[in-house]
Amino acid sequence: MKIGAAALAFGLGLGVSAAALAQSMTTPQVQAKLTAQGYTKIHDVEFKDGMWHADAKSADGNDVDVRIDPATGKVYPEDEVSKLSEADVRASLSTQGYTDVHDVDFDDGVWKAKAKNAAGNKVELRLDPSNGQVIGKD
Repeated sequence: MKIGAAALAFGLGLGVSAAALAQSMTTPQVQAKLTAQGYTKIHDVEFKDGMWHADAKSADGNDVDVRIDPATGKVYPEDEVSKLSEADVRASLSTQGYTDVHDVDFDDGVWKAKAKNAAGNKVELRLDPSNGQVIGKD
């Protein structure tokens, strides 16, 4: 219990919110999630840009880069096709309270954009290609 409280205090000291700590997966959880979905030879697992990143072999034997939502564990393969257009992404960000949206791009299976959040701070965002919801922030 004391270790958990110390880790939480340490994380808050680094500017990581309690919600982010509670939602974030661990490296073994990411590897287990990918294995359960048929990925093999999983390596280079790292957390960056608000999401987990990994290299792996897909079930059909291809080398792939994947992104993993730290809150839900949803896997986004680099070759995923988006159901949304750039206009859809901009509209979604607007309804989520973001302004000054720019540099919107679909890359590595997720949408990326830069914007200002409700507090007026600049943020870099990663969005789900199927619904436009923010899945990672920097």
